[in-house]
Amino acid sequence: MATDGPVVQVRGEAYREVPPELARFAVTATARDRDREATLTRLAERAAAVRVLLDGSGPTVARRETGDLRVRPETRRSGERVVAWHGSVTTTVTVTDFTALGELMLRLADQDQVEVAGPWWELHPDSPAHREARQAAIGDALLRAREYAEALGARVTALIELADAGPADRPMFARAAFAGGGVGGGAPELELDPQPQTVQAAVQARFTISAPVLD
Repeated sequence: MATDGPVVQVRGEAYREVPPELARFAVTATARDRDREATLTRLAERAAAVRVLLDGSGPTVARRETGDLRVRPETRRSGERVVAWHGSVTTTVTVTDFTALGELMLRLADQDQVEVAGPWWELHPDSPAHREARQAAIGDALLRAREYAEALGARVTALIELADAGPADRPMFARAAFAGGGVGGGAPELELDPQPQTVQAAVQARFTISAPVLD
């Protein structure tokens, strides 16, 4: 694309740390028995107990997804004789209300043969934080272009091109694992500190500037 006058090319960047908007954690119920049917029955019962607790959590749970169902035989090192059956089913839980997150995770972990892992802190895909970072990156690019132009005794006159050059944001997480097994007694308390999320944006921009003063 043809341009009139000198051109300056800059990279604008923005970096923000913002509070997370979502927390995800995984709940895995397991079972093991020599009899396959007994393993499946226990697994179904433990998975149902997890569902009951999640059903009773009210608006604390925004979403839940069950997946990664596994049933496998355990055999002796030599031969194919099955000595036991292992089963597991994992449910991923999404929470937007962090006030009851620790209590919910501990209640789930208190179930028999249940493991809880997480939480993973995230932002909504359409979080305003992403848009604000992109706008800040554009502002940084314009500021840099003006600084270069001023150093030459010139001024920015027009935008030629603007392109997104930012890296993808990566969810940050803090992992904790709890193995269930009927702790008993009073309900324990667990305070979780939401981990700030890094939001980054970068743009490449080209501007025309007025004639430099080089004398």
